[in-house]
Amino acid sequence: MILLLKLIVAHFIGDFFLQSKAWVQEKEIRKAKSLKLYWHFLIHGALVLLFVWDWNYWPLALCILLLHAIVDLLKLYAQKENTKTNWFFIDQGFHIISIIFLWIIWVQPIFDISLWLADKTVWIYGGALLLLTSVSGILIQMMLANWSNSLNEANDSSLKNAGKYIGILERLFVFTFVIIGHWEAIGFLITAKSVFRFGDLKEAKSRKLTEYILIGTLLSFGIAILSGLVVLELLNTF
Repeated sequence: MILLLKLIVAHFIGDFFLQSKAWVQEKEIRKAKSLKLYWHFLIHGALVLLFVWDWNYWPLALCILLLHAIVDLLKLYAQKENTKTNWFFIDQGFHIISIIFLWIIWVQPIFDISLWLADKTVWIYGGALLLLTSVSGILIQMMLANWSNSLNEANDSSLKNAGKYIGILERLFVFTFVIIGHWEAIGFLITAKSVFRFGDLKEAKSRKLTEYILIGTLLSFGIAILSGLVVLELLNTF
């Protein structure tokens, strides 16, 4: 672990402490033609050797130097004037990830990805994260598709069957909270619903939008709860 800390500290010193604003500006203007860009890469490699103080680490220093060069060149040619902030964080993220990756390979040369793939927790949590990040968003969008078009209608009617489905979802959540013993969550649910006070809404579109948001929120909340319960069950079963 001390090796990883040294590599990260070396990166921060090379990228922030030993790189002036003038260097950054010249690199952005001249890009790959900038001599200071290559000095910057060499400094990162030299700092790794300096911090570990062992010549046997030269392959690691060289790999860090090359990966740092690739990431920096990618940022220089991909960023625009209005995307510099985004590319700054992307650049730093890739640098840290590459350092951690190289550290893992160096510390544990026999890096067998099959050991990771054979671990049930990787698949269980991976599947849950995929469901909660990508799949559930599309699923909720499709489930609410029939209601989304009516949000722009001028009449004062409610969303079709909205009250029915809100009630069903509420009862399912309350039932789940009771079964798992989290009574305090029922109070949270009631508080959340009180924020959407239908009686105070005077415009028809506001009422529809409130119902639309509420159904979407409850659906999202429900998918997260069910996903958590399934994950816990699978972890306890296997």
